[in-house]
Amino acid sequence: MTELDSVRTLDQAALDRLLGRNLLTTQEWAVDDLDTLRALARAHATLDRAGVAQALCPNELAQAVFFDQSTRTKSAWAGAAARLGMHPVIVDGSSTQVSHGETAVETGAMVGMNAHALGIRHDLIPGEGNPFMRDIAAGIDGYLGATDDRRRVPVVNLQCDVDHPTQTVADLLWLEDCLGSLDGRSITVSWAYSPSYAKPMSVPQGLVTLLTRFGADVTLAHPPGYRLSDDTLATAEANTGGGGSFRVVDDMDEAFIGADAVYPKSWGAHELLHERVGDNAAGDTEGLARIEERALEQNARHTDWICDERRMALTADGSARYLHCLPADIGDEVSPGVMEQATVDVAREANWKVYVVMALLAGAKVPDLAARLDTLTTECPR
Repeated sequence: MTELDSVRTLDQAALDRLLGRNLLTTQEWAVDDLDTLRALARAHATLDRAGVAQALCPNELAQAVFFDQSTRTKSAWAGAAARLGMHPVIVDGSSTQVSHGETAVETGAMVGMNAHALGIRHDLIPGEGNPFMRDIAAGIDGYLGATDDRRRVPVVNLQCDVDHPTQTVADLLWLEDCLGSLDGRSITVSWAYSPSYAKPMSVPQGLVTLLTRFGADVTLAHPPGYRLSDDTLATAEANTGGGGSFRVVDDMDEAFIGADAVYPKSWGAHELLHERVGDNAAGDTEGLARIEERALEQNARHTDWICDERRMALTADGSARYLHCLPADIGDEVSPGVMEQATVDVAREANWKVYVVMALLAGAKVPDLAARLDTLTTECPR
């Protein structure tokens, strides 16, 4: 089957299950629907790389609100929306009326008046980001229902405190490109040292809960104090019922031995991240700064947790795939030599996020998507 054949054979009945869907965590989506999402992302990628325009949602507004910094995800949102003929608008969350007490439900209603899709990044404070997104979605649905407005306005999690689904689905696509089926494949998700800031836990949490649903043998490695949430660990373990396995170790070398792919990145110490909650609610910026200082001091006790050539040699045939959501702290999370070898690979990994977002938006909004994409295949160069 050629790549174009895979576009032509998309199942409309399966695509219909994506209509009107939000993506707030991958765990809420059935495996079959995640399979459909990835097949659709691959179809968009095939057409885009062949130079075929896919303006399936012309002149619609794709708004995104970011309460944290971003490069790749902002670019992916804008690139995906523009490819679909939408107008991307990205808003700094600190510039909204949320900072003056407007509730998420109220914000959702305001967005619902104008936008045709909404992406949100709200990832720094445990217990806040994902509930905020759900309240936004409730506000949108409430407005649309009260006004008998038939627009579909999907809400996409562009990273919250518990998950980063567009990133982890992109990672899954890239792993499948490199390894084929993940059944029985050994994949390591490891903490790594960073001196820059106490990063959210959402990427490792999203990875261990997603990859365990696809038959992988997942190892999570971290020093003491960097555990993930209890819900995440329980979910990852429960997800192995269909195959694969999940284990947690406190030795980076042990985690790398025999791995087919490694994903070493930093995240903040669990207890210190949760200390942010009270100071953030009180608007205590000095308190937040003190917590950050303590977090970096704790990170500095583990500077030896780096993905370097010695550790990569421990992996399967010494040639495991290196993955990262980027930006990596080169010289701290990963050695310059390992990153130099993986530069093109991690860029290709990141590129999948554009097509994941395209699939989420088109899948949620276009009712006759299979037929329309099939028609577009006639525009591909022979």
